[in-house]
Amino acid sequence: MNPGYDIYGLTEEHELLRKSIRELSEDVIAPRAAEIDAKAEFPTDVYAALKANDMTAIHVPEAYGGAGADKIASCIVVEEVARVCASSSLIPMGNKLGTMGMILSGSEEMKHRYLPDVASGESFWSYALSEREAGSDAAAMKTRAVADGDTFVLNGSKMWITNAGVSTHYTVMAVTDPSAGARGISAFVVHADDPGFSWGEKERKLGIKGSPTREIYFDDCTIPADRMIGEPGTGFKTALKTLDHTRLAIGAQAVGIAQGALDAAVGYVKERRQFGKAVSEFQGVQFMLADMAMAVEAARQLVYVAAATAERGGADMTFKSSAAKCFASDTAMSVTTDAVQLFGGYGFTQDFPVERMMRDAKITQIYEGTNQIQRMVMARQVLK
Repeated sequence: MNPGYDIYGLTEEHELLRKSIRELSEDVIAPRAAEIDAKAEFPTDVYAALKANDMTAIHVPEAYGGAGADKIASCIVVEEVARVCASSSLIPMGNKLGTMGMILSGSEEMKHRYLPDVASGESFWSYALSEREAGSDAAAMKTRAVADGDTFVLNGSKMWITNAGVSTHYTVMAVTDPSAGARGISAFVVHADDPGFSWGEKERKLGIKGSPTREIYFDDCTIPADRMIGEPGTGFKTALKTLDHTRLAIGAQAVGIAQGALDAAVGYVKERRQFGKAVSEFQGVQFMLADMAMAVEAARQLVYVAAATAERGGADMTFKSSAAKCFASDTAMSVTTDAVQLFGGYGFTQDFPVERMMRDAKITQIYEGTNQIQRMVMARQVLK
């Protein structure tokens, strides 16, 4: 690997965006976060608030009716929403994951057909790659798409689909040529109301409970042939290119969760008194906070550098994207665990947000490629 040194600077527009989304998050989303988690319901009111403020899909290019925000800006939105509610951050994250393949590989006609509604919040997208027996080994998928005149007929199922049952559209990877391995996989757009498409019950999850996760099914699901994204057999390549861009959002989500836990812990130890003084005055506590803050800031900088690399199409984008996702999610898990520890017994209760943040943090080490897979990806880049 030939390491690149991408330098970035946060612009005035970035800082104004952070101020705007932080105010929205603190005023509208934070008061709902505990209830969203407790009820495990998709927050339609939060979606409406993000939509009203044009924050559901700022990544959509201006040519298709979007804000055309750069990748650092997209990370800032996810980070600030995740700081108060990880479930709600999966609204802009889901839209980016669901549409990035089209942005990268779709025809101009397809982009103009679909992306304006994504930008306006009228449509909501999910991404369907994994299956029960094809998770980390996604190329082993069994879902088939068979050409039938000017249509394709899909049969099979997909597992662990974020926001399934709520999303209006799905980017689906399916096998079109079983003899060609990964080169026989193509990408398609499926509408929620397509005949033969359905979804199962919500998974009962440890965290991010306000974002429904379901299995989806294709039973002779017939769609027009012009819903294929890119050329036949390029779906798996598109899927991998998509993840190079969207793993940044996982890193940003992890940074946001960790920052939220750190903020809560700092506030608590300054107020909590033991042995006649504030807990924050104990050196052992100060060392914990210093390590937590140092790790959060390092993760944030790595995410932003990776975003700058992706924005420029840097040759080492794959390494940096995986590194950002891996390091930030490991940071989120360790920081939220330490935050619970600093709260003591109270941290183990639902009266304070850190136990929710610890539960939410875990998934960042798993989805869009486990951190073990990220280390494999990074090692391959290093050994090239």
